[in-house]
Amino acid sequence: MLGRLFGGGERPEANPYAVPRRRIGAYRLDALGDTRVRAAVRGARAGDWGTVKEALAPFDLGRDHQVLEELAAVNGVQDWIGRAAEEDEEHRATALLISGARHVSWGWEARTRADAAQVSRERWQVFFERLRIAEEQLLEAAELRPEWITPWRVLLRSGRGMSLGPVVNRARRDAALRRDPLDLETHNEWVSQLQPRWTGKPGQALAFARKAFHRAPEGHRLGCVLATAHIEEWVESGDRNSLKEFHIQTELREAALHSILHPAYERRLGWQEDFNVFAMALALSNESVVAPRVFRALGGAYTRWPWRYMAQPRRMYAYYRRQA
Repeated sequence: MLGRLFGGGERPEANPYAVPRRRIGAYRLDALGDTRVRAAVRGARAGDWGTVKEALAPFDLGRDHQVLEELAAVNGVQDWIGRAAEEDEEHRATALLISGARHVSWGWEARTRADAAQVSRERWQVFFERLRIAEEQLLEAAELRPEWITPWRVLLRSGRGMSLGPVVNRARRDAALRRDPLDLETHNEWVSQLQPRWTGKPGQALAFARKAFHRAPEGHRLGCVLATAHIEEWVESGDRNSLKEFHIQTELREAALHSILHPAYERRLGWQEDFNVFAMALALSNESVVAPRVFRALGGAYTRWPWRYMAQPRRMYAYYRRQA
């Protein structure tokens, strides 16, 4: 992974999701910067299902991918959430969704990010067992709540890990996009699926992202898929300078102006991740026209995705922020 090589817009008034200015170079945004999400995460850590449900009341977990990912990242959720699914029939689908998403994350934690040849047999066994549980729970959640998108998006990730093949994974992608043809997170999962390391062909993911971008309305966050694709291409290439091309700088600049820097863009809950995807892609390409605007809007806040591709996310974010 390239991370090893490194070792290391005007803001609307009264915006409830605005990032406060800080003097430090960088800080990781916690729980999407939202007190309600933070309460849900605290409840999840404590094994308090009642608190989690109450905190999640304002959200639609069937569509709020980022809120679901915050819960899926909480270590220990897997120890109690299955019991909540069994005992709380009214909220069974929600509990199954959280449990399935957690088991996918937990499975990848067991596998680690090492090359496949370096993963032990024992870790592979744990990985597949956790994904098997996730598959059962997510499929049931999708059946109980057929309007939900998030189970299908997470099933794309588990299907990739279990090597279920292109037919199954395309069916899952299509199931998600039937529910929302412009869903960014589903498009991002498919960009990952199309990488050569996951049976795709060189250039296939970027072609998919460009096609999606060109049908995205002005100001829509789907424009971020193009930045995601370029980051994935950078990871795949093994060359830290692979994005430093004039045509890539131009494409990323135009994509940012069409999406996150367009006046129609809405700074919804989790908008900082959209900006961080562009911040990283623009920085890697050495773009200097709109990159300062993107970093300035973030005020020093970086998100786990996409900076997890760096061995030292905080340090590298701060470095590129200074450069911008």
